[in-house]
Amino acid sequence: MRRLFAAVLLAAAAACGTRQVEVRTAPTSAQNEPAIHFTNNLGQAVNVYVTSGGTDLFLQQVNANTTAHLPVRGIASGTTVQLKAVTVDGTRTYQPPNKSVVLAGTYTWTIP
Repeated sequence: MRRLFAAVLLAAAAACGTRQVEVRTAPTSAQNEPAIHFTNNLGQAVNVYVTSGGTDLFLQQVNANTTAHLPVRGIASGTTVQLKAVTVDGTRTYQPPNKSVVLAGTYTWTIP
């Protein structure tokens, strides 16, 4: 009986002991992430894309007469890219006046 009591007491003492805690820093802030401040003045929605290295990256569909903040995930700040907005019916494509832009911080773009 004494052995059983000692074993239970030892197990309880081990369970109440100190615990190891891991402390980490917070994830990187999205403030360094490039973004597009996009205004769609058209009467229909558009799909907004970033083209980098010949590959189109879909950002978001922006409704008619709407302004949206579009984070550009997966593209490093300072990268030169091309932007395009395509109407949802596919009949028109819009690009900024300078076809290539450097994404650093927030780029403002308004169509038409």
